[in-house]
Amino acid sequence: MRPALNASFFRTPQGWPYLLVPLIPIAVLLELVHAEATIVFAASALGIIPTAALMGRATEELAARSGPGIGGLLNVTFGNAPELIIALFALNQGLQEVVKASVVGSILGNILLVLGAAMLAGGIGRDKQTFSATGASVQSTMLMLAAAALLMPAIFELVEGQGLPQPGAESINYGPTVEHLSLAVALVLIATYAAGLFFSLKTHRSLFNPEYEEEDTWGWSTRKAVGALAIAGVLVGVMSEVLVGSISEASESIGLSEFFVGVIVVAIVGNAAEHWVAVLVAMKNKMDLAVNIAIGSSAQVALFVAPVLVIASFFLGDFPLALVFNGFELGAILLAILIANHVTQDGESTWFEGVQLLAVYFVFGLAFYFA
Repeated sequence: MRPALNASFFRTPQGWPYLLVPLIPIAVLLELVHAEATIVFAASALGIIPTAALMGRATEELAARSGPGIGGLLNVTFGNAPELIIALFALNQGLQEVVKASVVGSILGNILLVLGAAMLAGGIGRDKQTFSATGASVQSTMLMLAAAALLMPAIFELVEGQGLPQPGAESINYGPTVEHLSLAVALVLIATYAAGLFFSLKTHRSLFNPEYEEEDTWGWSTRKAVGALAIAGVLVGVMSEVLVGSISEASESIGLSEFFVGVIVVAIVGNAAEHWVAVLVAMKNKMDLAVNIAIGSSAQVALFVAPVLVIASFFLGDFPLALVFNGFELGAILLAILIANHVTQDGESTWFEGVQLLAVYFVFGLAFYFA
């Protein structure tokens, strides 16, 4: 059902991101006049939110007209597109540690912040909420595979190389051996991701697509949806370039490390619209969908976004991206995935579990801040 574009629309959960649309030209103008980096960074970070919302809306409209198979493929393909575009621009600027921090931040944000907020918001006023333990278990197992794959290059570097990077590092050339190991790991992850798509969209679709997942669309034609998707892609690219160009100077100006900016700020703004959707559907007691968004998006980042960035790094930047994470990132990834596996194994959630997940996220955030 197409909403009426009036003042009340912008007060709805679907409409509020578009209140930030004026920040898109403002961010570009600030960049052109060489304004203070902190202001440019803030404007571009907020400007990404409506572009990501538009991309998500266009994808949903296109998916609704493409059938369940193609629709599911479109959703998983474009679900993390804003984060991927931001990371590609950062990669081209040589900010490899920021790229890795944003990947880790996306995984942590989805598992802890989004799932925690969804469980808290959905659980208030309810004794408990239920979801498919089998579907969540499959997603969590994929995350465990990702954890093993993302840990091994770091362990190899610890044993055979120069050790783990420091949180304040910008980019480190680890040499061809670790770079080729990272590429091989990336190819394994992408192959597993492809098999996971076939599993979730074809052979076991019922596990991941409960009946209530069908949401009202806005009635866009295919041409309009494709056009909106193209416009959103261009705008995300423009905002990403402005954002990445101001990261180094802005982080220094406000006294935050590039590591913290990448793992917390960039990771949140890149997927803010999708994060809000997970909380919204949990409030409607659709926890299957909320868990699918949170855990599934984390698995997508680990199994698809990170490997694509490794492959792209052979063509962008000064040298390839090695999947060697610092100690804070490795510890946070492993703990978050273990926690996700634990809280989803029984197929039930309460508001207090949400509080606990949020508490873990804030503890990680404090550690990253002081790193």
